[in-house]
Amino acid sequence: MTSEQPDPIPSFDACGPLPRGTTLLEASAGTGKTHELVERVTQLVLTEDVPLRNIAAITFTDAAAAELRDRVRESFEK
Repeated sequence: MTSEQPDPIPSFDACGPLPRGTTLLEASAGTGKTHELVERVTQLVLTEDVPLRNIAAITFTDAAAAELRDRVRESFEK
């Protein structure tokens, strides 16, 4: 009997191409998570033609969700 090891988690390249599928972005406060999420969402919608309604960004608090929503909206108004 052989036990199969799961595939290693690929490293995240913030300057590389957008990853496909589910991506977990975890970091300490003040490291730019919201900024990076806004940039990635904007890039997916504008350059990859992904409908905004098909993107899920999950936060830990309602306040963080509101901040993310406002900043995504502002990015499209620029």
